[in-house]
Amino acid sequence: MMRSFEELITEAENAPTEGWDFSWFEGRATEARPSWGYQRVLGEWLARTAGGASLDLQTGGGEVLAGALAGALTGGPAGASGERRPRTMVATESWAPNAAKATRLLHPLGVAVVATPDEPPLPFADGAFDLVTSRHPVRPWWDEIARVLVPGGHYVAQHVGPSSVFEVTEFFLGPQPRDVRSSRHPDQEVAELREAGLELVDLRAERLRMEFFDVGAVVHFLRKVVWIVPRFTVEAYRDRLRELDAQIRAEGPFVAHSTRHLIIARK
Repeated sequence: MMRSFEELITEAENAPTEGWDFSWFEGRATEARPSWGYQRVLGEWLARTAGGASLDLQTGGGEVLAGALAGALTGGPAGASGERRPRTMVATESWAPNAAKATRLLHPLGVAVVATPDEPPLPFADGAFDLVTSRHPVRPWWDEIARVLVPGGHYVAQHVGPSSVFEVTEFFLGPQPRDVRSSRHPDQEVAELREAGLELVDLRAERLRMEFFDVGAVVHFLRKVVWIVPRFTVEAYRDRLRELDAQIRAEGPFVAHSTRHLIIARK
């Protein structure tokens, strides 16, 4: 039997939100994953960059990079020196709790974590990296990405696409303008990366089903993924949350859809 509205809300408000570990949602929400498997792709590219230098932007708590690095060490092709990972590895993160978590996780793996704002400039020299990666960056600063890449270097990332999880956004905020719904479109990003001097190598996009089984899962999601409903608080949206709780109890899971695209570019 589902717990009361107040119990679900209190639990979700008190749950920690740092990092990109989504194990809290087990049994509470589901999201289909892109067919390409970003962590596996990242591991392959880390192995391909064996002996070089890599930069992971907006690494969160470092969980995805750590998992990809494990894949690179066990399954990827070795470089000329026998290494299966970049010789120099750096990750950036702007939110202090995430930066601290990433430091604890990644430093033992030989990855330096740099606390730096998401906005440019990046605190690195021109042509410092053979590989730049990112999973769900707030915004890709293409000129900076191009600047820190060596000629022939690659950008490999999974981006959030247009209208992602807008069923949740519009439940709380109402219908969104067309320009908001179309932001983050991969076609626009391709035009921007080309303008910055990068060449598109691969682009794949998918729309993926999500289900929320209780209102607490929605609250925790909105506290963790803060751009879905900006400045979300339980108190500001308590009445709407009660309506959502009643809807889920009467009709079943709240269904939404995320959009993702894999983008690979070369300088």
